[in-house]
Amino acid sequence: MLQSIGFAAAYTGVGIALLVLGFYVLDLLTPGNLGRHISENRSLNAAVTLTGGFLGQGAIIFASIWTNATSGFGQALLYTVVFGVLGVVLQAVAFVALDVLIPGRLGHHLMEPTFHPASLVSAAVQLAVAAIIVASIWP
Repeated sequence: MLQSIGFAAAYTGVGIALLVLGFYVLDLLTPGNLGRHISENRSLNAAVTLTGGFLGQGAIIFASIWTNATSGFGQALLYTVVFGVLGVVLQAVAFVALDVLIPGRLGHHLMEPTFHPASLVSAAVQLAVAAIIVASIWP
């Protein structure tokens, strides 16, 4: 049981690090400070977009661990890191592509305090990219 607790702690640590990485990448892609937009400006749009990214990353991390756990802790942890980073990168690419498709600046729409439908589209893109990555991991 102690070994499993250690594995859980390591996977959770890597997972949290990947979520933080995803947060900072989204923060770079949007104007201003993402955390402040959510906490101080109460931007529902920023929160919806970040939620989509976090749920997508969580799914990628879950699939990486779940499908590779029997191949040994080291390899499963490596898969988790590699596919997690890939998820952050591809979610960022999808965000930039969506920015090209939606009139105006997507990042500005997502930082508005009042609801903008682009936040739902952005969250959906984050989840769709994650689903594609999960499908590529799943046996």
